Amino acid sequence: MEQALGLVPEWAAGWANLGRYREELGDLVGAVEAWRRSAGLDAEGVYGAALKLVAHGVETTAPAGIYVEVLFDDYAARFEKSLIDRLGYAVPRDLMVLLRGYGLGGGTALDLGCGTGLMGQQLRNAVRRLEGVDLSEAMLAEARRKAVYDRLVKANLFDFLAVAEPAAVVTATDVLNYTGPLPPVLQAVHRVLEPRGLFGFSLELHDGPEAVKLRSSLRYAHGREAALSACWAAGFEVADERHTVIRQDRGVPVAGLLVVARKA
Repeated sequence: MEQALGLVPEWAAGWANLGRYREELGDLVGAVEAWRRSAGLDAEGVYGAALKLVAHGVETTAPAGIYVEVLFDDYAARFEKSLIDRLGYAVPRDLMVLLRGYGLGGGTALDLGCGTGLMGQQLRNAVRRLEGVDLSEAMLAEARRKAVYDRLVKANLFDFLAVAEPAAVVTATDVLNYTGPLPPVLQAVHRVLEPRGLFGFSLELHDGPEAVKLRSSLRYAHGREAALSACWAAGFEVADERHTVIRQDRGVPVAGLLVVARKA
């Protein structure tokens, strides 16, 4: 890769990959140097170098960009087979078990970061109307094939919630590990929920003192106590919480939390 970059030094993707290779070899100084080069060449943030720098505690003014959208556009066709069969992902099914215990009432459900529609399949027969939103058009195309949503929208979840009709339930599975701090999401969801409405979501957990931190996987992990406190501060009652394994990551279980929060 270093030889290739000697020939094409403006190759942003190459510098991002070189950073990853150096990181895996334990050369963090070299990795940071490569990510800085990538971030400087990648104005749209396609390759995630700016996020890698943040994850390793390096200050940068480079924008995070559209990394998540591009990642899932590329991932869509193999998403379910990879996530379910290889990584052991069962969050939509497990969250639905919790939600059913609190009654969904047959109203409107909003599925944030709906992806290929795994949570939508769980919700469909429990609600009257189901809407989904995602950043990735390729993921939405997979969701459309399932024909379980009444409406699908390509948008940022904050833009979607700003104009959404009141809902009885909102879900976010495998989503908040890409959005970062919880309070802005909780506030946006609280505004759109009907009185006593439910917000069911999953989090990746870490055991450090930080409320949220960006891991080298480029997924955010949250502290349990801070997350539950943020729910109360945003006007929710925490109706239920369950520790779980979110997925496998390179053969290692990723600790997580399922939460059902009710609008107070």
